[in-house]
Amino acid sequence: MEDPASEIPRVIHLLTQSTPSTQRATIEKYFTPSASFTHPFCRTGSFEGSRWLIWCIYRWYKIMSPRIEITVDGIAYDEKNLTLYVNIHQDFRIWVIPFFNAPVSLVTVLRLVRYPSLPPQPSYSTPINPNETANNSLHRSTSSGKPLYFIQSQNDLYQVNEFVKFFSQFGVLSVLLLLWQFTATALCIAGAMIFWPISWVEQNVIGGNREKSIGDAVRG
Repeated sequence: MEDPASEIPRVIHLLTQSTPSTQRATIEKYFTPSASFTHPFCRTGSFEGSRWLIWCIYRWYKIMSPRIEITVDGIAYDEKNLTLYVNIHQDFRIWVIPFFNAPVSLVTVLRLVRYPSLPPQPSYSTPINPNETANNSLHRSTSSGKPLYFIQSQNDLYQVNEFVKFFSQFGVLSVLLLLWQFTATALCIAGAMIFWPISWVEQNVIGGNREKSIGDAVRG
């Protein structure tokens, strides 16, 4: 990628909504050979050739849900730290389970690396269509004079109430989790009220974290 923030929506759609050959070519083109993938349900780690595991994960993802509706809602690019934050929502349907639909939202954190051209390829890793992947990227780099950015790691972050939707066909777990969250909020309120003297001591004796510790306050 020459411009990660503008190109990443297209990359995401290619990964999730394209044919098997295009999906693999996309992974070969935009991920480094040692890229890692982290998800609440699986992870690959990072080692030479780990990109192949990412292809297997995306392939199984597409086998389970051949028709995925996915939308990129927002993108934030931390150029200094080479990190993309992508807000996504998708409707995930498993074709073997009638009426199953998991409308989930997540934030994908993509850590990038910058190369003046293509990163080194392992000897056993060959793009599906070299004319449309690696060679095109190299040509783009040398013709434009701009560096290329590749994905070194992908980390899919789900709120708990989002990823439980994968297990609950009619939202039963989501409702139970919602009730627990409101219960936990009520317990926080009760704790704040019951233990208010601790806050008073922190405010009037200790003065917060920056001024002195509890030990200093006890010693005077």
